[in-house]
Amino acid sequence: MSLRPPLRVTPAVQRRPRAQRLLRAGLPALLLIAAAAGARAQSLQELYDAARGYDATYLAARALADSAQYRNEQVKALNRPNVGLSASSTRSETDTSLGRSGSTTTGASISASQSLFNRPNSVSIDQAEKNLVIASADLALAEQDLIIRLSQAYFDVLASQDALGTTRANKTGIAEQLASAKRAFEVGTATITDTREAQARYDLALAQEIAAENDLRVKRIALDQLVGRAGVEPRPLLLPAQLPTVTPANAEDWVSRSVDSPSVRKAQLGYDIAQLETTKARAGHLPTVALVGSVGESHSNRNTSTGLSGNTTQAQVGVQLNLPLFAGYSIQNRVKETLSLEEKSRNDLEAARRSVTLATRQAFSSLQSGEASVKALEAAEASNKLALEATQLGYKVGVRVNLDVLNAQTQLFTTQRDLARARYDVLLGNLRLRQATGTLKPEDVVNVSRQLAP
Repeated sequence: MSLRPPLRVTPAVQRRPRAQRLLRAGLPALLLIAAAAGARAQSLQELYDAARGYDATYLAARALADSAQYRNEQVKALNRPNVGLSASSTRSETDTSLGRSGSTTTGASISASQSLFNRPNSVSIDQAEKNLVIASADLALAEQDLIIRLSQAYFDVLASQDALGTTRANKTGIAEQLASAKRAFEVGTATITDTREAQARYDLALAQEIAAENDLRVKRIALDQLVGRAGVEPRPLLLPAQLPTVTPANAEDWVSRSVDSPSVRKAQLGYDIAQLETTKARAGHLPTVALVGSVGESHSNRNTSTGLSGNTTQAQVGVQLNLPLFAGYSIQNRVKETLSLEEKSRNDLEAARRSVTLATRQAFSSLQSGEASVKALEAAEASNKLALEATQLGYKVGVRVNLDVLNAQTQLFTTQRDLARARYDVLLGNLRLRQATGTLKPEDVVNVSRQLAP
């Protein structure tokens, strides 16, 4: 009669409570890390507020947007009065055969001009207004990019924690298998091959744990760098997870929203500016009219035999007309150049619309796929739990071996890790879909934060 079943029943009784604890824990390392750092855990919203005041890329975009309003005011000055003050003092000496004479002349004047008609200047002002709107769109894109980069780094840390938890749970099970194989070899119920196979699996699990720890360390550094803090601990996903559904549930409805995305808006404004540039080039044939005036006073002091000296006051006002007659065909060629650039901008606008439409459809499809994956993995998790319980029962009665239990545990933890990753991807997918359509707002960060543990 074989002695193997009695020898395996005792370890099973000893290990079954431990396996049940691992089953209830799900991802043990993640929960331990989260519990240890619960007091320091920070929500996605809190880290987003910190990143807005620290991330250099976003701050650079905000500074550039701030500078646009001052650039716009500079262009507006083309239609505002120009006033200037000039002053001079001149001393002259003259030597002749009749003697030396000299004079000193001092004077000051104020001159002013006001454009009455200048079509190129008016067009430049219209272009500056549109450039100001482009700067605002650039800032919106930078803010959306910051939300995505932060969310990606945030959930990367959580996913790495899950992977490390799975690796450690797997290593713990393999360590028990190794210990069991050694005991079985010592009593003569197993060969040295079983021990060496278990040792090889344990060594591989140890290497995987080291790699997982390093990956988590790298992900933490990236998150810390993004928000300007050290030792950031993201809050885990609230369980049981209730992921938000996609609304509206039709890809075409999302595509229709993308017409107002910052990318399309920028391209449209670029096309409008190109059209204005053509208008400005054609205005090179038009006259310009300006109101000009000046007032000045000078004083002359002569040290000649006559001794003449006196003050002179001058004032003038008038309308100045400039009409270009011939400029060497430069205006005609400038018009042709701007027409070609206008065609380029029109094609850039069409390309932007197609790109946003494609990105929106892809993001919507990926999100739908992610939601389906979550449902499938949730079903797989429930099945793996039942399979583990059945395997543990079979191990207890002697129809299953320790390796079967270990494999069932590993499969369960791997499924739980993949399920957590799929849930993170769904949350990120929601944000990416809104980014693709240009509707991503800081309020969406608040909605994601509600899915995290308090």
